[in-house]
Amino acid sequence: MLLKIGTMSLLPTCNCAVHSSDMADTIHRTLIIRFSSVGDIVLSSLLLRAFHTRFPECRIDYLIKAEYTDLVAFNPHVSNVIALSTNGGLQELQQIKRNILEAHYDLIVDIHDSLRSRYLCLGVPNVVRIRKRKFARFMLVKTKWDVYECFGGSPGVAERYLETVKKFDVTNDDKGLEMYLPETATARAKSILLNAGIKSDGTAIGVCPSAKHGNKMWLKERFAETAFSLARDQDAAILLFGSGKDEEIRCREIASIIEQTSPATRVLNFAGKLSLLETAALMDDCSIIITNDSGLMHLAAARKRKVVAIFGPTVKELGFFPYGTASTVVEIVSLSCRPCTHIGLPYCPKGHFKCMKDIQASQVINAARLLLKTSPVQ
Repeated sequence: MLLKIGTMSLLPTCNCAVHSSDMADTIHRTLIIRFSSVGDIVLSSLLLRAFHTRFPECRIDYLIKAEYTDLVAFNPHVSNVIALSTNGGLQELQQIKRNILEAHYDLIVDIHDSLRSRYLCLGVPNVVRIRKRKFARFMLVKTKWDVYECFGGSPGVAERYLETVKKFDVTNDDKGLEMYLPETATARAKSILLNAGIKSDGTAIGVCPSAKHGNKMWLKERFAETAFSLARDQDAAILLFGSGKDEEIRCREIASIIEQTSPATRVLNFAGKLSLLETAALMDDCSIIITNDSGLMHLAAARKRKVVAIFGPTVKELGFFPYGTASTVVEIVSLSCRPCTHIGLPYCPKGHFKCMKDIQASQVINAARLLLKTSPVQ
């Protein structure tokens, strides 16, 4: 057991198709394609910063689903956000493709690599694309045979995004992820805490107990026990984060368990009540975030929070461990059925759910206490 927004503005640029080895001095306009989801988009912040550092005069456009635009809209390395409607059909894709052709991008970086992104890049020169290592992933999930070393290793996804532009001398600055917040988000976070009578002193315990897929969620009772114990240690409030109706209900149930155990402990359930940026702003008031393998975990990492992540059906080789912040991953490394998926499933395919049930609250509490003693990542 191991503890461990937007229309596309068209600006003149070079129309020349050039060889990749000669492109370093001709990259004036670049398009990044990553449609979704929260974690994947947050993980692309390293690529954005590193590429802009290498090409400071380059205009970087970002193509993304409309529901996620706020995640990049305030990033100073992004010049223009192109929003794809959530239910956008072929007609919209065709229009975006025409816009891309008219823009004459010097480089397109496809870090989504889907049928839609490939359609948009079809016939466009100078496209680089993420190496997802799909065969290695398939082998690990289906046969438990790790062949990642034969495919360039298993770096985190943020570093896999960087691989796409390695030949242009774009390098990792080792500063991790980032998430830029508007003043409105930080102001609302402060107002929320003030109205709740909670000091904005950075000692709150942040809890993200949900995930997109059912078998990636640790038990509610153990989240409650962990949060209560840590809050008692620091005489701190507990902040519950999530989005959507299901996550709101889950967080409400956890809050109820805590309140029954310790009525004096302050528990604020923000699930379904905040934007992603407001969630990030409130995370800044947390000394630590206890979380499943989820998009909010990466958001916490981007805000340089200390993170304790509970991983069940997924493993480090898949590339989604917390990146660029002080963190501990709690997982059961001895289970032969792990990983059973690379993104998550509605339920445990074996029926026993040992990868989560065998992780005790005491393990997560101890991991969090140790992590709280370490210096934060700047």
